[in-house]
Amino acid sequence: MHNHAIEVRRLTKRYGDRVAVDELSFSVPHGSIVGLLGPNGAGKSTTLRALVGLVKPTSGGAFVDGVPFSRLENPASHVGVHMDGFGFEGGITAARHLEITRLAAGAPRGRVAEVLEEVGLAADARRRVKTFSTGMTQRLGLAAALIGSPRTLILDEPANGLDPDGIRWLRRYLRGYAQRGGTVLIASHQLAELEQVVDEVVVIKRRALFAGRLGDLVTDDADSLESKYFDLVEGASA
Repeated sequence: MHNHAIEVRRLTKRYGDRVAVDELSFSVPHGSIVGLLGPNGAGKSTTLRALVGLVKPTSGGAFVDGVPFSRLENPASHVGVHMDGFGFEGGITAARHLEITRLAAGAPRGRVAEVLEEVGLAADARRRVKTFSTGMTQRLGLAAALIGSPRTLILDEPANGLDPDGIRWLRRYLRGYAQRGGTVLIASHQLAELEQVVDEVVVIKRRALFAGRLGDLVTDDADSLESKYFDLVEGASA
């Protein structure tokens, strides 16, 4: 087993003259919840997409369990992904969506019922996805990420559209997942919320401004993740 569930090593991605990420390096230890933070355009989505094989690095690399995503055997058992742009077919039911996901992941037949239960959507399994609230859609996205029983989750703004009850549920869910040995990389703008769940943070603005334990960044009670975040981001050269 590799020391880290996720490693980003000197990742650079250019689109023509624009540099989306520049020599970015950080790692995510097994069993931890790590927050990936940065302003819009800082390269968070590019980094996540490079990790799951949707973006080819210009140089450097992004690794899950020690290898690039494209070289993972049965990737759904290594990493579950919930990102914007992973759309749902509105006309099908939640159960049908997950059945398609299950077949693609090669997961056992009973897995659909299990993940629906896990994310609190069992009662809504037969509803069409287009009738779902934003929060229910987020839960369905998480269920799809979990279908292959992965050891690592990569989540992009998973709390978007959740009400306070849903946010509390997500926080407890992720904490339990990590306590069972799972690893979570979570990109979010919700700093106050993130502060309650992450072990480590990576603050990026095309490159890493800080990568380490939350307690090493927010060192006293008068401070918050939000204040430290703005110190870093506003102090960084454009």
